[in-house]
Amino acid sequence: MSDASDTIDELRAKVTDNDLPQWATDLLLIAGLVVATFGAFAVVGLLTGVGLNETVGFMRLVTFFAAVYALVVLALNLHWGYTGMFNIGVAGFMAVGVYTMAILTASPDGSPAGLGLPIPIGVIGGMLAAGLVGLVVSLPALRVRADYFAIVTLGFSEIIRLALLSGSLRSVEIGGTEYGTGGGSGISYTPVDSVIPWLLDVPGIGFVGDQFFAIGEMAGIQSSIIQSGLYTGVLIAFVVLFYLFLTRIAYSPFGRVLKAIREDELAARSLGKNTDRMKITVFVVGCMLMGLAGILWMGSQSRVNPDSFMPIVTFYIFVALIIGGSGSNTGSIVGAFAFAAFLWQGPRFIRSIVRANVDVRSPQTIYDAFLELASGDPLPMLGYVIGTLDELRFVLVGVVLIVLMIWKPDGLLGHRKELAAATDISRRPTATDGGETDE
Repeated sequence: MSDASDTIDELRAKVTDNDLPQWATDLLLIAGLVVATFGAFAVVGLLTGVGLNETVGFMRLVTFFAAVYALVVLALNLHWGYTGMFNIGVAGFMAVGVYTMAILTASPDGSPAGLGLPIPIGVIGGMLAAGLVGLVVSLPALRVRADYFAIVTLGFSEIIRLALLSGSLRSVEIGGTEYGTGGGSGISYTPVDSVIPWLLDVPGIGFVGDQFFAIGEMAGIQSSIIQSGLYTGVLIAFVVLFYLFLTRIAYSPFGRVLKAIREDELAARSLGKNTDRMKITVFVVGCMLMGLAGILWMGSQSRVNPDSFMPIVTFYIFVALIIGGSGSNTGSIVGAFAFAAFLWQGPRFIRSIVRANVDVRSPQTIYDAFLELASGDPLPMLGYVIGTLDELRFVLVGVVLIVLMIWKPDGLLGHRKELAAATDISRRPTATDGGETDE
């Protein structure tokens, strides 16, 4: 992780020397990190015999998970990074958005049945439902502070998940039709990525899409990867919108009050600011964004069940935010990409590389692997490690967090936390600012 930190520092040094606007600096920083990472993965994948299709598919998955994590991390940054609200019930608000969208858009002939409404209505309904639940949670939760607020949000998130699992909501008969959540088996619906064929029918977008398919066919890339990549492009567009929206909030008077609450709520209240109303408003907005992020993420599948919203999902999102640095929108995107590329999909890519070059078998237990290793055969141990990379990923996450706490406690871009001041108070005033020059 220290190498990634050094890369971030080098990229930041190069782009800041050009005296560019902040948005251009951030864009170059993110683009440079993505290009450098994908270039390294492409070279390693092709040289080690992984294959073009698998390498491109891997990069598509990295981009997909980076985009969906960035959406949720940006929403969480509005709560924790801007306002200092320790919300660890993110998965619950995502579940509300996804299940509401699923019930609104599922087929009336399904089991359980849905309302069969268009996808845009389902997306809007999911956002509103997540915001309404956020309002209900915020009213009692704001009576407590810090860790107690976190406990309340975590508890409510688990209440939502267990309610979706309950038998009483599994199937509810209304007017002779069986509605409900489907319990542990979940509910089927029309996935949101079904908008891609509709977009391809739009003249301008369809032409661009045809070019992508043509290029992919020439390179030997499967059409399914290209189509999934087009939906990933839609997710990237939403990341840009989220970023612009939250940046606009950050530099508005409302955003400066939020950051003042983060620094010292008592001082903000003593200046006449209604901090409770501000916190309720920002909590509802953040929950709506979490609901939308959940819809774009989990809603791209054709079925959803409560197991998709375990507390570990919230933990992953917090890890991504910690890596990037709370309080920085750019850090949220960088942290999401670093988490998706190196912690989430990276171990799986290593597995593909090993299996493409070495014929390994995985013993049933690590004891058997040690016995084979003692006899002079290291391949069973290698096979066991490769087969358990998904479990070892938790160990890797722990190591990364320890390293960050030692070397980068504020995250990769945590030093760029936006202050509550209306102007950049760290910049030396110039003559145009009304200050003295160096001459």
